[in-house]
Amino acid sequence: MPQRLPRRAVRPWKAQQRGWRATLCGVEPVELQSSGVRLRPWRADDAPAVLLAVRDPTIARWNPVDRPDPDLRVAQAWVEDRGDWTGSEHASFAVVTADDDALLGSVSLFKIDRVHGNAEVGYWIVPRSRGRGVATTAVDLVARWAFDVGELHRVQLYHAVDNPASCRVATKAGFHLEGRPRESFRYGDGQLHDEHLHGRLATDGPLAG
Repeated sequence: MPQRLPRRAVRPWKAQQRGWRATLCGVEPVELQSSGVRLRPWRADDAPAVLLAVRDPTIARWNPVDRPDPDLRVAQAWVEDRGDWTGSEHASFAVVTADDDALLGSVSLFKIDRVHGNAEVGYWIVPRSRGRGVATTAVDLVARWAFDVGELHRVQLYHAVDNPASCRVATKAGFHLEGRPRESFRYGDGQLHDEHLHGRLATDGPLAG
């Protein structure tokens, strides 16, 4: 679940879909859509909605921003960072409603490693949109895009063991539970948590149902 976006640490990759492409200089943004949920690149005017989201206690605990008491400037910097696809380090999307563009959450593919054909995915969902399958849809969309367009072989997802909601999302999105790293990440509560590692392969096939 944490979106651990690195800075200039991942190899560039390439793909093509309806004019979208990746180059040595970076990737051009793309939009994805399914089941009334649309994934689009972040925009500057998303900052106020992001600020409300990152102040939510659940998001602040499991997916914190850099500061414990974020303000609008922090949200603006967050949006600017994730809206910049030029470094080939990540592909970050605002999760919005397909009809009126209301913010539902965030999902990012990051640590993209073209040599080994893998990446990580992280996400958060605003409180009013939880329990509706939004996270599962967003994570599945990004994973299928990574496989079908990015030609990656593996996408993995980490979440704290103490966050069972993310375990359910990972499982429903086709990510198999593969291990439990001990005290492997310090979350927003300041504590090192054991995590679950989930993985999904391009060869795993479509989701059941």
